[in-house]
Amino acid sequence: MTRILLPIAIGAVLGSLMGYFGQCSSGTCPLTSTWWRGAIYGGVMGLLFALSGHQ
Repeated sequence: MTRILLPIAIGAVLGSLMGYFGQCSSGTCPLTSTWWRGAIYGGVMGLLFALSGHQ
């Protein structure tokens, strides 16, 4: 269970930081316009990373 939750949490934190400190200030960039969109994207990427190595 930890093998899946840890990459999701790391991805969500990194994604939210990217969304918070992102370069898009107009709000039109789907990834970096808000921190929570970045967190969702990062969490999904972390899940895909965790499942790709799962055998």
